[in-house]
Amino acid sequence: MIHSMTARDVIIIGGGQAALSVGYFLRRTKRSFLILDSEDGPGGAWRHAWESLRLFSPATWSSLAGWLMPTTAQGFPSRDEVIDYLSRYEERYALPVRRPALVDSVEGSSDGLIVRSGDSAWQAQAVVSATGNWRHPHIPTYPGRVTFTGLQLHSADYVSATPFAGRRVLIVGGGNSGAQILAEVSQVAEASWVTEKPPNFLPDDVDGRLLFERATERWRAQQEGLPVEHLPGGFGDIVMVPPVVDARARGVLQSRGPFARFTPTGVQWADGSGASFDAVIWCTGFRPALAHLAPLGIVDDTGRVDVEGTRSTAEPRLWLVGYGDWTGMASATLIGVMRTARSTAQEIDAFLAPTMT
Repeated sequence: MIHSMTARDVIIIGGGQAALSVGYFLRRTKRSFLILDSEDGPGGAWRHAWESLRLFSPATWSSLAGWLMPTTAQGFPSRDEVIDYLSRYEERYALPVRRPALVDSVEGSSDGLIVRSGDSAWQAQAVVSATGNWRHPHIPTYPGRVTFTGLQLHSADYVSATPFAGRRVLIVGGGNSGAQILAEVSQVAEASWVTEKPPNFLPDDVDGRLLFERATERWRAQQEGLPVEHLPGGFGDIVMVPPVVDARARGVLQSRGPFARFTPTGVQWADGSGASFDAVIWCTGFRPALAHLAPLGIVDDTGRVDVEGTRSTAEPRLWLVGYGDWTGMASATLIGVMRTARSTAQEIDAFLAPTMT
């Protein structure tokens, strides 16, 4: 039962970097807005990252609009330093956040969109979905996976290497998360690494700044209507942060191609040989967490929403921010979300302008 229905010009769903970025730019307008965050405290999905995680860019290249992240002694900010920064960012700009408020659904009506969370509901003329991907981890299909008797864990639920000490662990996934988790687990366990294709390691003196520069080039090409296929991407390239450099020195930073199938005690490789494992850690990415949009009927078979920029083409009162390149180049990163957050706030302000009295 809905106890009450309150109205806002804009409801932002999510409490991480994308939601805070949109909130920052909406503060410059006269629009009333509220951020609904499902978490118990600030930090968004960073609250669930593994304990030793480090960003692959310096603090100044990992900042939101308006306030640089403080520099850190280690150069690359840790998970806890990111959470602290986002917490203080909320306070610094007095962003209106209600938590915990897990949004169950967004529904259309003639008077606006209705956002429901438990026994509460809000009516808004515009809604920004900024829930990110963390609640929708992706595990690829492998024959026999359900027969494997060992532990299977996605990186979304990985905390530390401690539970894997002395065990045989298979790590699947060739991005930065796979490399960093391999580096940590290999210190206490017999770790093997599987990647779909050979991982691409950046030079030691290159960090995430190069990846953002690449993303900016692709964004500019898009703005000019130019093709981007010939331009380098890069967020799958592995940055040689200190733990990964150490793993290379220990000789463990080596991968092999995908296996053919699971067996009850391990995997069978493409050549027919087998290997036994006690656990598999899936570092295979995420899909957009959009279950709350199901009532609108706009999520396609790929799990995405058709957008022009960040605005839904089928539901013009809805914007989506921070889900990856399909909602803006590098928009799933701390610094990269700024462009799309700013343009989204400007679009919403213009969209609502006729309703101003």
